Amino acid sequence: MLKLPQSIKVVEVGPRDGLQSLPKWIDTDTKVWMVDRLSALGLPVIEVASFAHPKVVPNMRDAEEVFARIQRRPGTVYRGQAPNVRGAMRAVDAGVDEMLGLICATETYTRKNQNMSVDEAVAANIRSFEIAQANGIAFVMAIGMAFWCPYEGIVPDQAVIELVGRFHAAGMRHIYLAGSIGMEDPAHVGRLFAKLYQAHPDLELGFHVHNLSGMATGNIVAALDAGAHWLEGAICGIGGGMAMPTTIGSVGNFPLEDMVMLLDEMGVATGLDPEAVIAAAQEIGQRLDIDVRSHRANGATRANVLKMGKDNPHVHP
Repeated sequence: MLKLPQSIKVVEVGPRDGLQSLPKWIDTDTKVWMVDRLSALGLPVIEVASFAHPKVVPNMRDAEEVFARIQRRPGTVYRGQAPNVRGAMRAVDAGVDEMLGLICATETYTRKNQNMSVDEAVAANIRSFEIAQANGIAFVMAIGMAFWCPYEGIVPDQAVIELVGRFHAAGMRHIYLAGSIGMEDPAHVGRLFAKLYQAHPDLELGFHVHNLSGMATGNIVAALDAGAHWLEGAICGIGGGMAMPTTIGSVGNFPLEDMVMLLDEMGVATGLDPEAVIAAAQEIGQRLDIDVRSHRANGATRANVLKMGKDNPHVHP
C-alpha cells in the first residue's frame, strides 16, 4: 500500500522558471499581474524571479522591479533564485522571503549552465547560504539533474548523496531534487529519496517536477511515498532548462493545475482549490498568449467528463 501524506506543500515556480525560458520578453506589468494572480490562489510559496546576470538570463532583467511591485499576501513566501554570490546579494537587497541556490549534479551540465565546476558551484552556494543566514532569510538548495542528465545520462545515486552531504555539513536542511528534464523513473525517485532520508533524517526534501518522458505522475507518487516534504510545478506547464540540447523538445515544468488536481483526487490536501487553479491557468495562458500545457485546463477533469457523459451519451445503434 502506498504511504501518502495527509497534506503536502505545493510550490509554484512559473514566474521564474517558466518565464525565463520563454522565447519572448514578458513585460514587467504582466509579470507583476501574474504573481498577484497566483497569490490570490493562496499558494504557500511562489518563485518570483531569478537574480542571474541580465546578459545570461535576459528575461529576468527586471527582477528587482517585479519584487518591488508585487502585492505580498500574508502567508505566502516569495522566493528568488540566486545562481551565484552576486545574485544572492541582489536577492537580499530586493527583500526576498526565501533564497534559492542552484547546482546541477553533473559536471557537464553545471559547466554549461553556470560556467563553473561542481566544486566551484558548491563553494558559491555555501557562500550564498551564509549570506542568506546573515540576513535572516530562509534558504533552499536546488540540485538540478539529480536523476538524469541529457549529456551524461543516469546520475549515480552516490553522486547526489555526496553532494547533499556537503551541503548538509554546511548547515543546509532544505534541499530539493530536480528532475530537470523529466527522464527519471519512479523506482529511481523513490530509491534516492529514501537513501537521502536514511543518511540525513533531519533533511526536508522537495521534488521539482518535469515531464518529458510522460512519467511525472508516477514520479510524483514515488516521491510522496518516500516522504517528500513538498512538490514544485508551474502554472500552464511553462518552463524548462537553460542549457538543454536545442532539438530536445518541450521540457516544461509539470503543470501546477495537473499537480493540484492529482493530489486532490488522491486525498492529499494542498490547501488549494483545484478549480480555482485551473481557472488561473486559463487566464494566465491567455494573458501570456501561450498554449496551456496541461490536461486539466484543457478539459480532462472528472467533472467535465461526467458532464460529457450526461450531455452526449454514446447510443448503441
